[in-house]
Amino acid sequence: MTSSVLPDPQTLYAALIAPARKPKFSHTEFRDSISACFEAGYRPCQRCRPLDRLRVREPLVSDLMQRLNNDPGHLWSEADLLRLGLDPSTVRRTFNRHFGMTFLDLARLRRTGRGLAALSQGESVIDAQLEAGYESGNGFREAIQRLLGDCPAEYKGRHLLKADWIETPIGSMLAVADLNALHLLEFFDRKALPTELTRLRKITGSSIAFGRLSPIDRIERELGDYFSGSRACFETPLICHGSAFTRAVWDALRAVPPGLCRSYSDIAASLGRPTAMRAVARANGANQIAIVIPCHRIIGADGALIGYGGGLWRKRWLIEHEKRHPLSDEFSGKI
Repeated sequence: MTSSVLPDPQTLYAALIAPARKPKFSHTEFRDSISACFEAGYRPCQRCRPLDRLRVREPLVSDLMQRLNNDPGHLWSEADLLRLGLDPSTVRRTFNRHFGMTFLDLARLRRTGRGLAALSQGESVIDAQLEAGYESGNGFREAIQRLLGDCPAEYKGRHLLKADWIETPIGSMLAVADLNALHLLEFFDRKALPTELTRLRKITGSSIAFGRLSPIDRIERELGDYFSGSRACFETPLICHGSAFTRAVWDALRAVPPGLCRSYSDIAASLGRPTAMRAVARANGANQIAIVIPCHRIIGADGALIGYGGGLWRKRWLIEHEKRHPLSDEFSGKI
């Protein structure tokens, strides 16, 4: 470069993180998302390994999440962000990129969760409202109805499931658990997630509040080990909501070793129901505990990647990840 003018920060950053040789512009195609690149058949650069960086939180996110955890009852506003020297629009874009919602929305959900917890412990609606930091009773009721679809009085004395986010290299996931076991683990952008949450509330007769329970902490640690290549099986207790046949299919999925794939017909044959391929496919699609119950290991009879609620690009990523980190000796058919 002969010019004394420095490149713009975005160009400089791209040059620093991407040591691989740049392709000619005429050989380049542009897609609007990572998933679109995978769907088009492209793979991440094996030298730059850009997806590995997705597991690292941006400092802005880490700092604000720490502040939120340290003082969960604080009523956050844009004025608070300005006092911290932060641009609210930057915070909004960054949290949308990480969580699919803004920081202020996330803080409001956390406050609402505190109120729900208070209601489940038998406190009055007004006490729960104040615990959640709402001055207006109407505001508290509207927040709960938007979040979970019920009126506050209906939660009084009810046992709560707890939900929280887990970050992974291929996107944020929502985990839902009770005191003893995991009920749901799904990617945030799965279109069926709202329906799954509604079904879970109906089946369990419980509400869902934001918060942490030990099964969520445990599955987060195990997922970290899985993505680092040091774990092949999961030991977090599960509660699987399905018919006897559906649960049998899920057990068969968990018996498929990492790095290997099976077809619907293979699973049907293993259950002694060789003609039940469609029923197996329905049970596979009804799985609400992604990765742990590895429906991503099911492919077409011709070897093609087919249907995955988290997106085919994630399915391909998971299969290739497991092939890169074979741990079949540790797995040994554990379920």
